[in-house]
Amino acid sequence: MGGAAPSAAATSYLPVAISLLLLLPVRVSAAGRLHPLVVIPGTGTSQIYARLTDDYVPSNGTVCGGANRPAGWFRLWKDKRLLRDPLVQCFTELMAIHYDPALDDYRNTPGVETMVPRFGSVDAFRHRDPDDPKDTPEMAIFLERLEALGYRDGEDLFGAPYDYRYGLAAPGRPSLAGTRFLDGLRALVERAASANGGRPVVILGNSLGGLLAHQLLTRSPPAWRRRFVKHFLAVAVPWGGCVLEMEVFASGISVAGLAPLVLRAEMATYESNLWLLPSPGAFAGRPLAVTPERNYSAMELLQFLSDVGFSEAVRPYQSRILPMIARLDPPGVPVTCVSGTGVPTREMLVYGDGFGRDPEVVLGDGDGTVNMESLVAAEAAWVGVEGQPLTVVKVAKATHGSILLEEETWKVILEQVMSSDDDDADVRSTGLSSAAA
Repeated sequence: MGGAAPSAAATSYLPVAISLLLLLPVRVSAAGRLHPLVVIPGTGTSQIYARLTDDYVPSNGTVCGGANRPAGWFRLWKDKRLLRDPLVQCFTELMAIHYDPALDDYRNTPGVETMVPRFGSVDAFRHRDPDDPKDTPEMAIFLERLEALGYRDGEDLFGAPYDYRYGLAAPGRPSLAGTRFLDGLRALVERAASANGGRPVVILGNSLGGLLAHQLLTRSPPAWRRRFVKHFLAVAVPWGGCVLEMEVFASGISVAGLAPLVLRAEMATYESNLWLLPSPGAFAGRPLAVTPERNYSAMELLQFLSDVGFSEAVRPYQSRILPMIARLDPPGVPVTCVSGTGVPTREMLVYGDGFGRDPEVVLGDGDGTVNMESLVAAEAAWVGVEGQPLTVVKVAKATHGSILLEEETWKVILEQVMSSDDDDADVRSTGLSSAAA
C-alpha cells in the first residue's frame, strides 16, 4: 500500500514546505530542541537485499542460473532490471515466502538469504530504487523537509526499514522475522531517546509501518511507553485492511507496469498481505467481492482464500492473523491519526467472469488505496477510551501516496516534534480525546 502511484505534482509541495520552514530557525536552539523522531515507512518502501546459497535450485536453470545467477549480495527490491522479462521469473521465485506448517511460521525460498540494510537510518528507504530517484519521490521529499527543519540522520532522526513481505502473528505464535523487527525497533527507540538526553521519542508510522508501530506499543509495558514514547503519529494507517488486498489474491494488481497476473502468485505468499486483508471488525458483513456463485464479506475470507486458489493461506490466516486483528487495543500513548478522504477507492470487486481476470470495480470513499472504514477504525475504537488521548485529522483529496506531503500533515508533525516534554504529559494526565476535521 505504500506503493501508491506518486502524484503528478509531488514537487509542488515544496513551496508549501519552504513557506513553513521560513517561519523556523535554521537549527532549533538547545532550549527548544527537536524531539527524536523514528520513521517507519509503508510497504514496499524498504530495500531488500538477497544472497543465494548452494541450496538454491532455480525452477528455470536456463533463465535463473548460469551467468544470470548473482554472486554475493544484490538488491532484490527494488531493481527494475529484475522486473523485466525474462528475469521477472527469477524475481518472483526469490521474493516469494512460504508458510511452514511444522514451524507455524514463514521462511524464504530455500537457498535464498535476505536482509534489509542500514537499519536505523532513513537512507534505507529514501529511494525505493536508488538507480531511479524519480520513482515514488514522496519519501525523499518528506525526508528533505525534516532535514531542512534541522534533523540529522542518526542523531535525532532514525529509520526503521523492514522486510515488507513478512508481518506479525498473534502473541504466542512463532514469528521469527516479525519478532526480530519489533526487538530491533524497541532498541532503536531506546537508542534514539538515549542519544538525545533521554527525551521521549515521536514515532511516525506510515501505512503498514503504522500497524507495526501499534503492535510495538501494545506489546510493550506501560512503564516503557511512558518513558520512551512521547507521541505516535499514525499516517494513512490501514487499521482494518483494505479491499485492494482481496484483488491481490483474486486477480493480482499491476506493479512496476507488469500485468496483474505476473506477480499474483508471488505476492499472495506474503504474510503482510494476509494481515492487510479487510478485517471483520472494520468491514462487518457487507459484500466486498462478488461472483455469479456467491458474495464474500470480510467474515468469509477463509472461504475466499480457498476459492481463489490459495488454500495454503487459510491456516495461517485463521491461526495467526485473525486472533491478532480481533481487537484494536489502544496503544497507551498520545496518538494523532492523519488520513486522506474523498478519493475514489475500491469498495467492491465484481468478478462476473470468475477469478483470475480483472474485476469490475465499484468505488467508494477513502484515500485511493485504503477504504474509509479502515482509516477511521482506530477512531471508532479509541474515542472516549479513558487514558487514550487521540486526535484525528482528515485531509480532503489527499491520496495514500501524497499524504506525507500535505500541508495539514506537516503542521501536525511540527506540532509534535517541536512541543515541550510537558505538553503530551499534560494530555496523558487528563486522558482526554479530541478529533479535528
